[in-house]
Amino acid sequence: MTQSADVQTDRPYGELEVVHAFTSGPMPTGVSVSSTGRIFVNFPKWGDDVRFTVAEIRDGQVVAFPDQATNSPRSDDDRSAFVSVQSIVVDPADRLWVLDTGSPLFQPTQVGGPKLVCIDLTTDTVVQTIVFPREVALETTYLNDVRFDLSRGEAGVAYITDSADAGENGIIVVDLATGDSWRRLRDHASTKAVVPPDLLLMVEGRPFLTKESPDAEPQPVAMGSDGIAISADGARLWYCPLAARHWYSVSTDALVDRSLDDDAVAATVVDEGDKGSAGDGLETDDAGNLYATAGEQNAIVVRRPDGSISTVVHDERLLWPDTMSVATDGHLYVTANQLHRQARYAGGVDERVYPYLLLRTPIEAGPVRLTR
Repeated sequence: MTQSADVQTDRPYGELEVVHAFTSGPMPTGVSVSSTGRIFVNFPKWGDDVRFTVAEIRDGQVVAFPDQATNSPRSDDDRSAFVSVQSIVVDPADRLWVLDTGSPLFQPTQVGGPKLVCIDLTTDTVVQTIVFPREVALETTYLNDVRFDLSRGEAGVAYITDSADAGENGIIVVDLATGDSWRRLRDHASTKAVVPPDLLLMVEGRPFLTKESPDAEPQPVAMGSDGIAISADGARLWYCPLAARHWYSVSTDALVDRSLDDDAVAATVVDEGDKGSAGDGLETDDAGNLYATAGEQNAIVVRRPDGSISTVVHDERLLWPDTMSVATDGHLYVTANQLHRQARYAGGVDERVYPYLLLRTPIEAGPVRLTR
């Protein structure tokens, strides 16, 4: 049988430009771009050979940041070095914050490993380290992503998702002046993964399930509260479990008010509806738009201020769009890292193929900057 020349195939949509191709080394997750255009990425220790877990892309080369020593921990509870970093975010003051899970290979955390580290980008030096106590970073905790509001309190606050796949999920709030931190929405339904038979994730036309060996019984992907973004006015924090198609928002006033109990905070949660896909990336811009990665559709979608949802870009190169970053150059940056092709999801066979990609698409908006 001959194939007709006019046979139709999946149609891409939107503009997408390759910024960097990772042709060797570990898979990236996070990306963030400074106001001067410096690009930072990170590589969690999920089984790849990770020589440095935080890096900068300089002149096309991926180099340890701020240096190799800071990326060389002595142990999993090393307070002075990065253990296994899941996310990096440039804040409104143009400082780079490093979110260290302290959990290589998703192992139980030790106090000293899970931490939030601030790097001054004018000197490329660490200026603050906030280590989370055991009651905040539990043994099961997996610190996933972080957002900042520098207009609150003396020095601002940070909001962090705990996406643990075998423990309590929720939101962690951090007072950047004192270093105090506390958990919110502890195992609230909105922070939990949705699993079969209620939801079967499909990526590249196949069920997305954990299957670590050929003979293993497939298990649900169970990562909870993962993606996180703050509204342009700072009033609402948006979040979503990786294994879910709904996204949610919660009052930031409630999150930071320590006089409120968790039930009072939970009363401010809004189910914002179906976003069309599972995925782990959320981001906002200064025009009030909210972006979500659509891992099941190789796409990024946007929710406009009027509540309508549309596609920003759909492209076969977006093999698991992971983390997004809105830059001052008017682009939305995103990593595509083939997360779903890892051996743990493919019967023990690593199906990833180089290169992993850092891409960008124009959005005609800038980053949210909540400052005094």
